[in-house]
Amino acid sequence: MSKTDGLAHVRAHVEMAPIPSGAMAQKVAHPLFDAGNLQVDGGVVEEFISEKHIGARIKALRLKKSMGLVELGRHTGLSASFLSQLETGRVVPTLRNLARIAMVFSKDLNYFFEPEPTTLFRVHRRKDRVRLPQTGANDPSYFFESLGYLVPDRQLDPYFAEFLPGKVGQEARAHQHIGCEFLYVLTGVLEVRHGEGSYRLEAGDAVYFDANTIHSYVCCGDKPATAVIVTLQHPLMVSRDGKHRGVTAAMLRPVSEKGLPQKGQQRMH
Repeated sequence: MSKTDGLAHVRAHVEMAPIPSGAMAQKVAHPLFDAGNLQVDGGVVEEFISEKHIGARIKALRLKKSMGLVELGRHTGLSASFLSQLETGRVVPTLRNLARIAMVFSKDLNYFFEPEPTTLFRVHRRKDRVRLPQTGANDPSYFFESLGYLVPDRQLDPYFAEFLPGKVGQEARAHQHIGCEFLYVLTGVLEVRHGEGSYRLEAGDAVYFDANTIHSYVCCGDKPATAVIVTLQHPLMVSRDGKHRGVTAAMLRPVSEKGLPQKGQQRMH
Protein backbone atom coordinates (compact mmCIF):
# COMPACT_ATOMS: atom_id res chain seq x y z
CA MET A 1 0.00 0.00 0.00
CA SER A 2 1.42 3.41 -0.96
CA LYS A 3 1.71 6.30 1.43
CA THR A 4 -1.06 8.14 -0.44
CA ASP A 5 -3.40 5.14 -0.27
CA GLY A 6 -2.60 4.74 3.42
CA LEU A 7 -3.59 8.33 4.19
CA ALA A 8 -6.84 7.92 2.25
CA HIS A 9 -7.54 4.72 4.19
CA VAL A 10 -7.03 6.53 7.52
CA ARG A 11 -9.24 9.45 6.45
CA ALA A 12 -11.99 7.03 5.48
CA HIS A 13 -11.86 5.40 8.91
CA VAL A 14 -11.87 8.78 10.61
CA GLU A 15 -14.99 9.82 8.71
CA MET A 16 -16.81 6.58 9.49
CA ALA A 17 -15.69 6.10 13.08
CA PRO A 18 -18.23 7.15 15.75
CA ILE A 19 -17.23 10.15 17.85
CA PRO A 20 -17.64 9.64 21.63
CA SER A 21 -19.75 12.12 23.56
CA GLY A 22 -20.74 12.92 27.12
CA ALA A 23 -18.95 11.12 29.94
CA MET A 24 -17.39 8.60 27.55
CA ALA A 25 -15.61 11.40 25.73
CA GLN A 26 -13.89 12.35 28.98
CA LYS A 27 -12.82 8.77 29.84
CA VAL A 28 -11.89 7.30 26.47
CA ALA A 29 -9.77 9.03 23.86
CA HIS A 30 -10.83 8.12 20.36
CA PRO A 31 -7.74 6.73 18.54
CA LEU A 32 -8.53 8.47 15.26
CA PHE A 33 -10.24 11.61 16.58
CA ASP A 34 -8.35 14.81 17.29
CA ALA A 35 -10.65 17.12 19.25
CA GLY A 36 -8.25 19.99 18.72
CA ASN A 37 -9.00 19.98 14.98
CA LEU A 38 -12.80 19.70 15.37
CA GLN A 39 -14.74 22.68 14.04
CA VAL A 40 -18.55 22.92 14.25
CA ASP A 41 -20.31 25.40 12.02
CA GLY A 42 -22.35 27.91 13.99
CA GLY A 43 -25.24 27.65 11.55
CA VAL A 44 -25.43 23.91 12.12
CA VAL A 45 -25.68 24.45 15.87
CA GLU A 46 -28.46 27.01 15.48
CA GLU A 47 -30.32 24.70 13.12
CA PHE A 48 -30.02 21.85 15.65
CA ILE A 49 -31.37 24.05 18.44
CA SER A 50 -34.19 25.25 16.20
CA GLU A 51 -35.24 21.70 15.33
CA LYS A 52 -35.49 20.81 19.02
CA HIS A 53 -37.79 23.79 19.71
CA ILE A 54 -35.94 24.41 22.97
CA GLY A 55 -37.26 27.96 23.27
CA ALA A 56 -40.84 26.81 22.81
CA ARG A 57 -40.36 24.06 25.39
CA ILE A 58 -39.01 26.55 27.92
CA LYS A 59 -41.98 28.85 27.32
CA ALA A 60 -44.45 25.96 27.66
CA LEU A 61 -42.91 24.97 31.02
CA ARG A 62 -43.03 28.56 32.23
CA LEU A 63 -46.65 29.13 31.23
CA LYS A 64 -47.71 25.82 32.72
CA LYS A 65 -46.43 27.11 36.06
CA SER A 66 -48.04 30.53 35.44
CA MET A 67 -44.59 32.03 35.80
CA GLY A 68 -43.48 35.33 34.26
CA LEU A 69 -40.11 36.01 32.67
CA VAL A 70 -39.02 38.17 35.60
CA GLU A 71 -39.85 35.44 38.12
CA LEU A 72 -38.01 32.82 36.06
CA GLY A 73 -35.08 35.21 35.88
CA ARG A 74 -34.95 35.46 39.67
CA HIS A 75 -34.82 31.66 39.96
CA THR A 76 -32.15 31.20 37.29
CA GLY A 77 -30.07 34.35 37.63
CA LEU A 78 -30.76 35.17 33.97
CA SER A 79 -32.27 38.44 32.77
CA ALA A 80 -35.86 38.59 31.57
CA SER A 81 -34.73 40.04 28.23
CA PHE A 82 -32.31 37.15 27.69
CA LEU A 83 -35.00 34.60 28.55
CA SER A 84 -37.38 36.30 26.11
CA GLN A 85 -34.80 36.05 23.32
CA LEU A 86 -34.15 32.45 24.30
CA GLU A 87 -37.83 31.54 24.02
CA THR A 88 -38.14 33.18 20.61
CA GLY A 89 -34.98 31.50 19.30
CA ARG A 90 -32.93 34.67 18.87
CA VAL A 91 -30.13 33.38 21.10
CA VAL A 92 -28.60 29.93 21.58
CA PRO A 93 -28.51 28.71 25.20
CA THR A 94 -25.40 27.29 26.82
CA LEU A 95 -25.68 24.01 28.70
CA ARG A 96 -25.07 25.91 31.95
CA ASN A 97 -28.03 28.23 31.34
CA LEU A 98 -30.19 25.36 30.13
CA ALA A 99 -29.34 23.38 33.27
CA ARG A 100 -30.43 26.31 35.45
CA ILE A 101 -33.78 26.45 33.70
CA ALA A 102 -34.23 22.68 33.85
CA MET A 103 -33.64 22.65 37.62
CA VAL A 104 -36.36 25.26 38.18
CA PHE A 105 -38.93 22.98 36.55
CA SER A 106 -37.48 19.73 37.99
CA LYS A 107 -36.53 18.52 34.54
CA ASP A 108 -33.47 16.70 33.25
CA LEU A 109 -31.39 18.22 30.47
CA ASN A 110 -32.53 15.37 28.24
CA TYR A 111 -36.02 16.85 28.32
CA PHE A 112 -34.96 19.59 25.90
CA PHE A 113 -33.42 17.20 23.38
CA GLU A 114 -35.77 14.22 23.40
CA PRO A 115 -38.27 13.87 20.53
CA GLU A 116 -41.47 15.78 21.18
CA PRO A 117 -44.44 13.56 22.06
CA THR A 118 -47.05 13.36 19.32
CA THR A 119 -50.51 14.67 20.10
CA LEU A 120 -53.32 12.14 19.97
CA PHE A 121 -55.64 12.84 17.03
CA ARG A 122 -57.67 10.15 15.25
CA VAL A 123 -60.36 10.68 12.63
CA HIS A 124 -63.01 7.96 12.37
CA ARG A 125 -64.74 8.07 8.99
CA ARG A 126 -68.37 7.05 8.78
CA LYS A 127 -67.67 4.75 5.82
CA ASP A 128 -65.08 2.82 7.86
CA ARG A 129 -67.24 2.10 10.90
CA VAL A 130 -68.61 -1.40 11.53
CA ARG A 131 -72.23 -1.88 12.55
CA LEU A 132 -72.55 -4.51 15.28
CA PRO A 133 -75.66 -6.05 16.88
CA GLN A 134 -76.50 -5.99 20.57
CA THR A 135 -74.11 -8.30 22.39
CA GLY A 136 -75.48 -11.70 23.41
CA ALA A 137 -78.95 -11.21 21.89
CA ASN A 138 -80.43 -13.54 19.24
CA ASP A 139 -82.97 -10.89 18.33
CA PRO A 140 -81.09 -7.58 18.95
CA SER A 141 -83.08 -4.52 19.92
CA TYR A 142 -80.28 -2.16 18.96
CA PHE A 143 -77.14 -1.89 16.83
CA PHE A 144 -74.01 0.11 17.65
CA GLU A 145 -70.88 1.45 15.97
CA SER A 146 -67.66 2.29 17.80
CA LEU A 147 -66.53 5.90 17.36
CA GLY A 148 -63.13 5.34 18.96
CA TYR A 149 -61.84 2.01 17.66
CA LEU A 150 -58.66 3.59 16.23
CA VAL A 151 -57.48 4.81 19.63
CA PRO A 152 -55.37 2.28 21.56
CA ASP A 153 -55.63 2.10 25.35
CA ARG A 154 -58.49 4.61 25.30
CA GLN A 155 -59.93 5.84 28.59
CA LEU A 156 -63.49 6.13 27.29
CA ASP A 157 -65.53 4.36 24.61
CA PRO A 158 -67.88 6.42 22.42
CA TYR A 159 -70.59 4.73 20.34
CA PHE A 160 -73.33 5.58 17.89
CA ALA A 161 -76.39 3.44 18.62
CA GLU A 162 -79.64 2.81 16.78
CA PHE A 163 -82.51 1.39 18.85
CA LEU A 164 -85.23 -0.49 16.99
CA PRO A 165 -88.94 -0.21 17.85
CA GLY A 166 -89.94 -2.84 20.40
CA LYS A 167 -91.72 -6.01 19.32
CA VAL A 168 -94.71 -7.54 21.08
CA GLY A 169 -93.49 -9.79 23.89
CA GLN A 170 -89.87 -8.71 23.51
CA GLU A 171 -88.15 -8.01 26.83
CA ALA A 172 -85.33 -5.51 27.15
CA ARG A 173 -82.00 -7.25 27.81
CA ALA A 174 -80.42 -5.61 30.88
CA HIS A 175 -76.68 -5.38 31.46
CA GLN A 176 -74.15 -3.70 33.74
CA HIS A 177 -70.46 -2.82 33.72
CA ILE A 178 -67.90 -0.98 35.80
CA GLY A 179 -67.76 2.80 35.50
CA CYS A 180 -70.15 5.43 34.21
CA GLU A 181 -72.22 5.88 31.09
CA PHE A 182 -73.39 8.96 29.24
CA LEU A 183 -76.19 8.86 26.67
CA TYR A 184 -77.42 11.67 24.42
CA VAL A 185 -80.54 11.10 22.30
CA LEU A 186 -80.22 12.31 18.71
CA THR A 187 -83.58 11.24 17.28
CA GLY A 188 -86.72 9.47 18.43
CA VAL A 189 -87.87 8.59 21.94
CA LEU A 190 -85.96 6.23 24.22
CA GLU A 191 -86.79 4.73 27.59
CA VAL A 192 -83.77 4.11 29.81
CA ARG A 193 -84.29 1.69 32.68
CA HIS A 194 -81.82 2.11 35.52
CA GLY A 195 -82.25 -0.09 38.55
CA GLU A 196 -85.88 0.14 39.61
CA GLY A 197 -86.55 3.36 37.68
CA SER A 198 -87.62 4.07 34.11
CA TYR A 199 -86.83 7.35 32.38
CA ARG A 200 -88.21 8.72 29.13
CA LEU A 201 -85.76 10.59 26.90
CA GLU A 202 -86.53 12.58 23.77
CA ALA A 203 -84.24 14.13 21.17
CA GLY A 204 -81.87 16.52 22.93
CA ASP A 205 -82.20 14.84 26.33
CA ALA A 206 -79.15 13.33 28.03
CA VAL A 207 -78.36 11.13 31.01
CA TYR A 208 -75.20 10.33 33.00
CA PHE A 209 -75.44 7.34 35.33
CA ASP A 210 -73.65 4.63 37.30
CA ALA A 211 -73.22 1.78 34.83
CA ASN A 212 -72.60 -0.73 37.62
CA THR A 213 -76.34 -0.62 38.24
CA ILE A 214 -78.37 -2.89 35.94
CA HIS A 215 -79.72 -0.87 33.01
CA SER A 216 -81.40 -1.34 29.64
CA TYR A 217 -82.93 0.64 26.76
CA VAL A 218 -86.32 0.48 25.06
CA CYS A 219 -87.25 2.36 21.90
CA CYS A 220 -90.65 4.02 22.28
CA GLY A 221 -92.85 4.55 19.22
CA ASP A 222 -92.80 3.04 15.74
CA LYS A 223 -89.60 4.76 14.55
CA PRO A 224 -86.03 3.91 15.53
CA ALA A 225 -84.24 6.10 18.08
CA THR A 226 -80.58 7.04 17.74
CA ALA A 227 -78.14 8.15 20.40
CA VAL A 228 -74.49 8.77 21.19
CA ILE A 229 -73.29 6.68 24.13
CA VAL A 230 -70.01 7.16 25.97
CA THR A 231 -68.82 4.63 28.55
CA LEU A 232 -66.04 5.29 31.04
CA GLN A 233 -64.43 2.21 32.54
CA HIS A 234 -63.53 3.80 35.87
CA PRO A 235 -65.48 3.20 39.09
CA LEU A 236 -67.47 6.08 40.50
CA MET A 237 -66.02 8.10 43.35
CA VAL A 238 -67.90 7.71 46.59
CA SER A 239 -67.95 10.59 49.07
CA ARG A 240 -67.71 10.29 52.84
CA ASP A 241 -71.51 10.32 53.14
CA GLY A 242 -71.64 7.19 50.95
CA LYS A 243 -73.29 8.91 47.99
CA HIS A 244 -72.12 8.57 44.40
CA ARG A 245 -70.94 11.70 42.69
CA GLY A 246 -72.01 12.48 39.15
CA VAL A 247 -75.06 10.16 38.94
CA THR A 248 -77.83 12.24 37.39
CA ALA A 249 -80.36 9.63 36.33
CA ALA A 250 -82.68 10.85 39.09
CA MET A 251 -82.94 14.22 37.33
CA LEU A 252 -84.68 12.65 34.32
CA ARG A 253 -88.38 12.13 33.77
CA PRO A 254 -89.77 8.87 35.19
CA VAL A 255 -92.30 7.21 32.85
CA SER A 256 -95.84 7.13 34.16
CA GLU A 257 -98.49 4.63 33.10
CA LYS A 258 -99.43 6.87 30.16
CA GLY A 259 -95.81 7.29 29.13
CA LEU A 260 -95.72 10.97 30.14
CA PRO A 261 -93.46 12.70 32.67
CA GLN A 262 -94.76 12.48 36.21
CA LYS A 263 -95.62 15.71 37.92
CA GLY A 264 -92.86 17.31 39.97
CA GLN A 265 -90.02 15.54 38.18
CA GLN A 266 -87.26 17.72 36.77
CA ARG A 267 -86.17 17.38 33.17
CA MET A 268 -82.45 17.40 32.46
CA HIS A 269 -81.45 20.36 30.32
